[in-house]
Amino acid sequence: MRTGKDLILATKEFAVENRLKSWFYVLSTLCLMLACLAGTIWNINLAAKIFCSVISSLLITRMFVIYHDHQHHSILHKSPLATVIFKIFGMYTLAPNSIWKRSHDYHHAHNSKLFSASIGSYPIMTKEKFLNASKRERREYLMVRHPITIALGYFTMFIYGMCIQSFLSSSKRHYDSMIALGLHVLFLGTLYYFLGWQGFFLTGIIPFMLTFALGAYLFYAQHNFPGVTFKNNIEWSYDHASLESSSFMKMNPILRWATANIGFHHVHHLNSRIPFYRLPEAMKKLPELQQAKITRLTPREMIRCLRLKVWDPAQNRMLTLKEI
Repeated sequence: MRTGKDLILATKEFAVENRLKSWFYVLSTLCLMLACLAGTIWNINLAAKIFCSVISSLLITRMFVIYHDHQHHSILHKSPLATVIFKIFGMYTLAPNSIWKRSHDYHHAHNSKLFSASIGSYPIMTKEKFLNASKRERREYLMVRHPITIALGYFTMFIYGMCIQSFLSSSKRHYDSMIALGLHVLFLGTLYYFLGWQGFFLTGIIPFMLTFALGAYLFYAQHNFPGVTFKNNIEWSYDHASLESSSFMKMNPILRWATANIGFHHVHHLNSRIPFYRLPEAMKKLPELQQAKITRLTPREMIRCLRLKVWDPAQNRMLTLKEI
């Protein structure tokens, strides 16, 4: 069984896109997303409006993962048209290029390191550090990882984290974060002015809240699950972080499509240049990737993941508050 550099090199054959297929997935997803958002406005029946609102959130999720692939240069790299499309989409989803790429690249380079900044990742404390922390530090740490904070990812992760916090940390580097937030407020205000409360919620608030709640949870659970392992900076390795600290989230075909195969997260972390539509192929053909640590998007599994709070090096596992 290959490890380290040999395993990463074995994935290179899958890190080649089919340009036509990439464009098909981008344009079909974008058209379906816009059609569903339009359906929340033009449908007369309230039930149909709500249905379109919920489905549009799944399509925004799928488009976001495709956007994320473009930022990794795994699809449509150096395409001027794709760059324009994804710049606009990044602004629309409150994740403009400058902060998203910077924070997400850092996440890939430092995922599961115990002693690194929590840029682009949920923070991890060891049991010892948590017990020695002040009450305020414990409270702030637990608040970031709290289920309500994750469920309200629209406000906590995107409006505050991606836009406000990034701009305050470096206004010159992340000026587009404030532009994105300003355009977002203008968009919501326009919806309210022309469509009233119903259009404001069904076309704006609900799709964003559902999309970002799902996205924030997926991002959390794919690196915070029973069986995950963390390493100190000296012991850390890229392939270990991919195979031992990133999960394979099993989903039904509908959710797998809606999340653009992001459940194959261990494969993605091993080689982020593999297009999302080739991740299942890579896992199927490389035996080393078939020993993944599995999570599921079910209420029981979600509760198990959300209860995990700190890392205990002595037991080599995550602990719940009760166990602490």
